Amino acid sequence: MTSPADGTTVLSIQGYNESGKQPAKLVGVGPQGEVLWVHHNAEEYDAVWSYDVDPMENGNLFVTAAIRDRKTVVYEFNPRTQKTVWETRFDIADTHDADLINNGTEILVANMRNYNETTEENDARIFVYNRSQEKIVWEWQFDEQTTFTKQQGAPYERAWTHVNDVDKIGPGEYLISPRNFDQAIVVNRSTKRIEMRLGADNDYTILNRPHNPDYLESANDTPTLLVADSTNNRIVEYANPDCDLTDGHGWTRTWTLTGDLKWPRDADRLANGNTLIADTKNHRVIEVTPTGRIVWEVAAPWLVYDVARVTNPGESGGPTIQDQNATGSYETRPNSSFSHSELVECHQLLQSINGHAEKSARTSHRESAEEFE
Repeated sequence: MTSPADGTTVLSIQGYNESGKQPAKLVGVGPQGEVLWVHHNAEEYDAVWSYDVDPMENGNLFVTAAIRDRKTVVYEFNPRTQKTVWETRFDIADTHDADLINNGTEILVANMRNYNETTEENDARIFVYNRSQEKIVWEWQFDEQTTFTKQQGAPYERAWTHVNDVDKIGPGEYLISPRNFDQAIVVNRSTKRIEMRLGADNDYTILNRPHNPDYLESANDTPTLLVADSTNNRIVEYANPDCDLTDGHGWTRTWTLTGDLKWPRDADRLANGNTLIADTKNHRVIEVTPTGRIVWEVAAPWLVYDVARVTNPGESGGPTIQDQNATGSYETRPNSSFSHSELVECHQLLQSINGHAEKSARTSHRESAEEFE
């Protein structure tokens, strides 16, 4: 750690290691890496997996979790009171992402495991749920698009698309991550047409089973995508000054971050120009400069899926790599080597905290943040 973080960082931890399933949870980490609170949604909601977490303007968090019996819960969580404000449950399985949109009146949902055994059709889709009407008011299905075939992605009868993320990036514009198609696409709500595409199925030079793409724009309005290119074990940023974005051409990779990364699944561009990364299989979260230097790092056992800095509502919103004059390829180097025994100790500490941490319990196996320097 070269300097404290600019606010609380929230980690969404799935809970899995070589020993098998571990409890899912959310963890609030302070600027110096201290544990502030732990929210055990595995206990409160019987959550199997904890997925997306989004900071809200009011200081609360919007959380997506997969619960038992192939259902999904989304809820607004107040970290100050450690209470749920409201919740909605969907009869859909293993949903990785849902976002509040349109001033919180609607919920935008990525619905991946949706094979219909009766019709033998895979109804993987994106849908919008109106909270006041309590019903789905719009949907977009992958199998209705001629650009996707049953031969693409995973087995059609299973997680065919594995669509793991959806974000509203403009009026009626939704950025979607169909992981198993090795792409990021933008869909127009009114026309249902694909307006932007990055990548192609099995073209692993561009993307390989990506997660959580974020849309940025440079100072000259160039469309830019920051992506956790998971199976390639890297973070990438692509810019496209081409006026036609629908054909997948015209993209230039402006940033590649490799090195000591292992299946990263989230990358957010912070206001200071650094990038906050969920380095999943290294069981850690890191903040890196545009040149790849790690300036902040915390252990996060086991399998951190999503990470968010609460001072950064909307997750990514900082400057592009091009605007920082830092285009190129860089490698991370580990600032800290977390041994398995240390990760186990950290996990045990997190399991012992329920709600706000006592001051004496806020540090883990390392006495203070000074040991990171």
